Amino acid sequence: MKKKASLSQVLMEVSGRAAAGKPELAVSPEGTAPSRAGKKAIAGFFDPVVSRQLKEIGLEKDASVQALLAEALNDLFEKYGRSRIA
Repeated sequence: MKKKASLSQVLMEVSGRAAAGKPELAVSPEGTAPSRAGKKAIAGFFDPVVSRQLKEIGLEKDASVQALLAEALNDLFEKYGRSRIA
C-alpha cells in the first residue's frame, strides 16, 4: 500500500516551494532548526498566571518571552557575580 503524503508536503508541492516528492527541510540533518544549533533549552513549571504575566510584559515592551528570560537570567548571573552571557 502506498503511503499518503503529509499535508505539509502536499501544500509545499502545490505552492511550488518544493520539488514533487521532496519537500525542503527547515531543519538541519540532526533534526534541529538552524537557529537552535548549538543551543540548549532551559525549562521550568510555573503557575499559569506566571506565563500570562510574562507574555503581557512582552507585549508591553515589544519583546519576546525568550528575550525577557535572557534579560532575567543575565540579571541573576550578575547578582551572583557571574558574566552576563544569556
